[in-house]
Amino acid sequence: MPRFSSAFRIGKTQAELDFVDVQLETDNPLFLDPFALSQRADRWSLECHLALVTFFQRVVDDIRGGHEDRAMELLRHLREPNETRLGFSARRPNGAGIGEFQAGQLFEALQESSAVRTGFLSSLEECELMIEGIGRDKISDLTTNIVRAQLVQYSRDQCGLHGIAVETVALPPYFDHSRLIWTTNFVDVPVWHGRPVVLVPKSIVRYDPAYEHRRYYRNFVLPYLQAEELRAGSSLVHTLQNGRRVVYKKDLAARFPCTKEFLYAFSREHPEVLGEYRDTLGRMERSDRSSDVDDVDEREIARALQASIQAIPAGSESASAYHKFMVGAVEFIFFPKLLYPRKEQEIHQGRKRIDILMENGAQVGVFHTIPGVRMLPCAYVPFECKNYVTEVGNPELDQLSGRFSTNRGKLGFLCCRHFEDRRHFVERCRDTFRDGRGLILPLDDQHLLRILALIEQGQRPQLEREISDLVAEVWIA
Repeated sequence: MPRFSSAFRIGKTQAELDFVDVQLETDNPLFLDPFALSQRADRWSLECHLALVTFFQRVVDDIRGGHEDRAMELLRHLREPNETRLGFSARRPNGAGIGEFQAGQLFEALQESSAVRTGFLSSLEECELMIEGIGRDKISDLTTNIVRAQLVQYSRDQCGLHGIAVETVALPPYFDHSRLIWTTNFVDVPVWHGRPVVLVPKSIVRYDPAYEHRRYYRNFVLPYLQAEELRAGSSLVHTLQNGRRVVYKKDLAARFPCTKEFLYAFSREHPEVLGEYRDTLGRMERSDRSSDVDDVDEREIARALQASIQAIPAGSESASAYHKFMVGAVEFIFFPKLLYPRKEQEIHQGRKRIDILMENGAQVGVFHTIPGVRMLPCAYVPFECKNYVTEVGNPELDQLSGRFSTNRGKLGFLCCRHFEDRRHFVERCRDTFRDGRGLILPLDDQHLLRILALIEQGQRPQLEREISDLVAEVWIA
């Protein structure tokens, strides 16, 4: 059963890929999580989140305002998004997913929900907590439908990065959040055995999405109710032989069953509990967590990458091999702080190109500190790859610094094989920085191998120190 990487001959592991390496002939039990999107700070995620918020708020406002026809018109365009191969898109059991006939059911669920009618529901993911019949599969499907245009563009970028052929096909409609309408278009995506494939970033998919009503009930609602019953000295309080007073969750569950209508009523009465639940999930998402799909032993991958880079000779004949290697290496090393790589990104109307351009999605650490504390913009981080036999010098520095801007960022990596005089090259980087032309970090094989060795030894947290040292080497003269 082929995965995307083998079917399209990419030759990389999941850890070296930014997207989910789906199996193409079956379902992949993963779900696109709108809460994960809402917590990310990179520009791609922000655009997707804006589309989701706009759509959901419009539907809720229309239902609350009595514009049922308008709300139904928005919902009736939803389809089962088979092109991502996520969730249970094929051979769905009855009642799962969002098909044409289920748009009416979805509308009725929203229309009859007290959480919608009162305006208490504030986000798409909260539907899982408070609306019967809407679970993770439908929320994932709904999200995919709304951000289909962004996913298509992402897929095209990844195909360009890895040299994958695309075909022009028709896909179901996508939501144009600027005009508040659904629209259709022919798009260029990879096709496998006549079926289009749309790739999804691994940073926003989960085996188990963040919002889940049973966890909310078990870990937040019941503990609160236990404390309340103890304070009130209710009949549910039991006194143990040692004198300790307890309230059993099974007794609470019998009195307060886990229904979504109850969770809505409880949350409305105790919004601080729902707020604590949101905050807890937010802290987890903002911790630069690893991907759910990167489950292969990364020590083995680090060992293989060390062997691969040492097998690539320096020189123009192997420039493509070096560039292809670096595409996977920087994804493996820097994810999820840097993500959504693109190859040879054109700037200045195509007059200049960047070898690899990654978006900065760091929530903590050096890539978060540089723009947030040191005030050096780096929304995007370019990597210039030079497989030179000779020393890199001023022309290469000027080439990279000439691609910096306030909007794109002023931090980048110059990747090369070796330095004959590293101290002298660092001095050139310092000159560039002192002149206000950007912060260029030199990354040669010696440093790359050291970083991979740390991962192989199970010391990935030490990477922050390695990158911080590279920054300090240039920043602090």
